[in-house]
Amino acid sequence: MEERSLTFLKRLLATPAPSGDEIAAARIWREEAGSFADEVRADVRGNSFAVLHGGPTRILLAGHIDEIGLMVSYIDDDGFLSLVGIGGWDPQVLVGQRVRLIGRHGDVIGVIGKKPIHLMKAEDRERASKMQDLWLDIGVASRAEAEEQVRIGTVGVIDAAPLDFPHGRVVSRSIDNRIGAFTVLEALRLLAADRPFATVAAVATAHEETSFAGAYTAAFGFDPLAAIAVDVTFATDHPTAERKVHGYVKLGSGPNLARGGSASPVIFEMLLAAAEAHNIPYTVSASPGSSGTDADAINRSRAGIASGVVSIPNRYMHSPNEMIQLSDVEHAAHLIAAFVRSVDAATDFIPR
Repeated sequence: MEERSLTFLKRLLATPAPSGDEIAAARIWREEAGSFADEVRADVRGNSFAVLHGGPTRILLAGHIDEIGLMVSYIDDDGFLSLVGIGGWDPQVLVGQRVRLIGRHGDVIGVIGKKPIHLMKAEDRERASKMQDLWLDIGVASRAEAEEQVRIGTVGVIDAAPLDFPHGRVVSRSIDNRIGAFTVLEALRLLAADRPFATVAAVATAHEETSFAGAYTAAFGFDPLAAIAVDVTFATDHPTAERKVHGYVKLGSGPNLARGGSASPVIFEMLLAAAEAHNIPYTVSASPGSSGTDADAINRSRAGIASGVVSIPNRYMHSPNEMIQLSDVEHAAHLIAAFVRSVDAATDFIPR
């Protein structure tokens, strides 16, 4: 991966932007898009668009830029904060973590507290922690002191910076799905250097972790004939993985393509053909129902939009230490660009 793209990715991953408060990461995304896109803009839902103008066929490439997060729900008299989750949390991963809140006057760091194991009753030691068992300590001594920095509704994320691992692997929070927003923009960068027939928009969608609202409005507003949603999928190359259910998807195996459900069979076959033609590695996952991605919203927008699902293998999803391999991201961007270039005026996305 080129140094500029890698630097851009690290900035995206490090920037707190939980669902509903994607502003900071979206600004960085639009700044990078402005270096090569014909048009860059945002909408009222918090989506960011980067467009290459071409022919009348319109293709949307969507990757959601939000991440799971936390929101302050209560402040007690001693200044301890209660939290509720933004998106799907396993509270076990929060215990003992540091949290970065987007405070009233800047970032505020806190630590997740829980009753020490020494003080627990025997039966409580075996019980899984719940969100209401935890609190956030920002080091203040009163509610008034806490309210100088935060308020009810203040949001934050786990304070975990990106780290480089061997074999071109990266560990960070927010990979789900900052990596999708990154990938669609990298695909658009490739297309800007070798223009396709179609008009193409990469969009960093908002609110996927909570409502899919950004995908609905982005698809309705851009009105594409076809779309690709880029997200992460579960890597099953670790102990205890249930491969008979979730398939065999490993880091370094290339992008994963969903078959079934929200995925158009026409686009699925076109992606397979593009991968084979360009020697791009890939895996396939069975997805007979909803995909859990923006494609679930996009494919039912307006009168229906043919949608494909391309996913990056990801270990430890919805944790402070998600892990991906950069070669999978590069292969995904090249596959998407090859798919877009394969579309011409005669392309028919209606299954026949």
